[in-house]
Amino acid sequence: MGAALDKIISAGLIILLVFTALAFGTVEPWSVALFELAVMVLLILWAVKTVLDGQLIVLIPAIAWPVFGLLLVGLVQSVAVTEADGQIRSLSADVEATRLRVLLLGCLLAAQVLATNFLTKRERIEAVGRFLAFYGLLFAVFGLAQHFSWNGKFFWLIEPTFPKDGVFGPFVNRNHFAGYVEMLMPIPLAMVLLKSVRRDARLFYGFAAVAMGVAAVISLSRGGLVSMFSSVLFALTVSLWIGQKRRVRAGQPLSHPRALLVSRFSVGVLVIATIIGGIFWVGVDPVLDRLTKSQVSGEAGPGMHTLYSSRGVIWDGTLDLIAANPLLGVGLGAYQTAFPRFSKWDSAYTPVAEAHNDYLQVLADAGLVGGGLALWFLIVFLRSFFRGVQHPDPALAALALGAGSGVFALLVHSFFDFNLQLPSNSLLFLLLAAMVSVLGTPARSQKTAKTI
Repeated sequence: MGAALDKIISAGLIILLVFTALAFGTVEPWSVALFELAVMVLLILWAVKTVLDGQLIVLIPAIAWPVFGLLLVGLVQSVAVTEADGQIRSLSADVEATRLRVLLLGCLLAAQVLATNFLTKRERIEAVGRFLAFYGLLFAVFGLAQHFSWNGKFFWLIEPTFPKDGVFGPFVNRNHFAGYVEMLMPIPLAMVLLKSVRRDARLFYGFAAVAMGVAAVISLSRGGLVSMFSSVLFALTVSLWIGQKRRVRAGQPLSHPRALLVSRFSVGVLVIATIIGGIFWVGVDPVLDRLTKSQVSGEAGPGMHTLYSSRGVIWDGTLDLIAANPLLGVGLGAYQTAFPRFSKWDSAYTPVAEAHNDYLQVLADAGLVGGGLALWFLIVFLRSFFRGVQHPDPALAALALGAGSGVFALLVHSFFDFNLQLPSNSLLFLLLAAMVSVLGTPARSQKTAKTI
């Protein structure tokens, strides 16, 4: 029974990953509620499995601790005191919004810990890598198919209840589609670069990487373009470093690394060239237009705007908000409530819900404490990543490179957009980060076992 529950929980996590993306990124109350309910059900199944097995074995990735710290910050901000005059005092500018965000963050953290304990066994982690590559291919193909046959409805059936201007795939915002795909694209690319799959399978994985890259380009997300090409260069550079390290371990000379350099960059050049072909397929003008301008409706007013007016004005106001609330911020999820006081836009326009920069967002929501936790997260990630890519098992090293490059892609994209505010994208981000953390952490420091 315990083995069956193990498989059920593993399958449940994969289904949850797919559901959060297909449910429009899990941004509506019904989808958020279903996500949280599903995580709680999986936790209950884990508790049942623990009782049946007679012992509790928990793997907690090092990358989870900064997330837990942010959760504690949110809990502190959620405390509210009603004074004698009836006014509610709290560290949060919107207590209810902060409590809802804390619940969501707690479920995301729980999903990350669940994935660490049920998706990182040797044979299962390989299967997860293959699934993510295949899933990314299907996701990209679906996005392209819907784009070129768009009839004004999601999945060709569901009428959107929100603006249709930036829709791509199942996401309302093209930037979020690109952010999701760019995290998956490096996984098959890494399998090809490190030759962790059979020669006859490399063509398929290379095609999967190219298809995801083309979909990201055709989505016309500026941040997606920058972050995708950055992740390809990052993966190429690290794969060369891995090759050199392996030559050193094998006692081979480093005086003639030309063959390694040519083989790695031939793959990269082929991928980038094919993606550029996708740019010409959709047309160069739309891509260049997106790189210089942004159609922003309901934020900075209607019409075409420069990058500054669509992002920079928000960042200016956010910096003022941070300066006014430097230590603990305005509260997780309370940005939309607090920002209007600092906005430099006409109040007739729709209030801004996000900072359009995840680094500024964490400083606005959780202050310098949140910024310190984010820095801790980055340090743990980088340390685990460079350990993980040196794993003696080529398949696990490739997954560490692919997952780590996917995390890197979103870290770059986070300078321009708010992908981490979407449950679907933050869930994939945290799962990839957990895999990197596990692969780059000695086993003895991961496991806590208790017999019950």
